[in-house]
Amino acid sequence: MSSEREDLVAELLLRSRVLSTETVMFHTALAEQNGLSPVESKVTDYLARLGPLTPKELAEYAGLAPASVTALVDRLERKGVVNRMPHPDDRRKVLVRVDPANVERVAPLWDYIIAAMKSIAAGYSDEQLQTVIGFLDQAAAITHESTVRLTDRSAE
Repeated sequence: MSSEREDLVAELLLRSRVLSTETVMFHTALAEQNGLSPVESKVTDYLARLGPLTPKELAEYAGLAPASVTALVDRLERKGVVNRMPHPDDRRKVLVRVDPANVERVAPLWDYIIAAMKSIAAGYSDEQLQTVIGFLDQAAAITHESTVRLTDRSAE
């Protein structure tokens, strides 16, 4: 690998680290605004993005012990963030979903960052955006796999 290429890769890794840290700090502030811990907030994000999940599925995605997820879901339910509903295919199971009223309540907290990101995206061509999206998808998959390795759990 050329020295210039090595420098670019090093810079990419550094900038990714900066973005990761700023993202964690944003989500920590967001969680605090909602009276949640960062973990509670991110578990809520899994539900918002993936739709209703069983507690077992949620544990697998989040890399948490099932007993921890049960307590976490109990806390989120008491705070009005999520609710449990019967599983449509298996009466023995429940699904956890984000309470729609909570989504409406927190949506304005995202207004600035979404508008600013759309503004940045406007300066890129479709091809460039596809490249960025591909990189982010791969980086997210690697980060998830790294979490799985650290927690010795898997999500399918």
